[in-house]
Amino acid sequence: MAFTDRHGGVSSGPYGTRNLGMSVGDDPAAVARNRVITAEEFGVDPGRVVFMRQVHSPDVGYTAEPFGAAPPAIDGVYTDRPGLALAVLAADCAPVLLADPAAGLVGGAHSGRAGTAAGVVPALVEAMRAHGAGDLVALVGPMVCGKCYEVPGPLREEVAAAVPQTRSATRAGAPALDLRAGIAAQLASAGVLDVRHDDRCTVETPDLYSHRREQPSGRFAGYVWLEPGR
Repeated sequence: MAFTDRHGGVSSGPYGTRNLGMSVGDDPAAVARNRVITAEEFGVDPGRVVFMRQVHSPDVGYTAEPFGAAPPAIDGVYTDRPGLALAVLAADCAPVLLADPAAGLVGGAHSGRAGTAAGVVPALVEAMRAHGAGDLVALVGPMVCGKCYEVPGPLREEVAAAVPQTRSATRAGAPALDLRAGIAAQLASAGVLDVRHDDRCTVETPDLYSHRREQPSGRFAGYVWLEPGR
């Protein structure tokens, strides 16, 4: 499991330099090169990386191969194929990585406001358990923190009605959402006991992309894979 940052790639301008998102206005050739560079640095075959078409849904799916040029509209994916890396793009939403090495399963979810409220992370846990996962380990990546994610009051209440732990306030007392707290609660409720956090706030961390801090913005990613031979 690993997360990228915005350094070490070939993109220019506001996307500098390791933008991994194909749908944010960056030069597709630069993004493709960044994806190759990243895979090679992780020791993964660049042709064996799975990217989803993330749409802020609760939908998840299994894959045994990269999706190619027409990925499905899902926000969670899992596999049992060694050497196949799963990538979750983010720039304020939460990239959540899951693994059960003993069962030979890994998964990744993109859990923003809508996905957290709809339960994409619990859906991924349930799907992986149905496929044979037992004791899962979760790594919850960088995201906008509960002090920076200001939202209108009615929106906060709408999300908190689904996931009460998301209710938060900014340092100035404005309504806000704490996605990390909400996702942690969802994992605990699903019986995932080993939960680790990269608790950097994307808005407060210039080394990471943040859609709320700057527009246009690139995307960093969380990667998870089973080493060949496991």
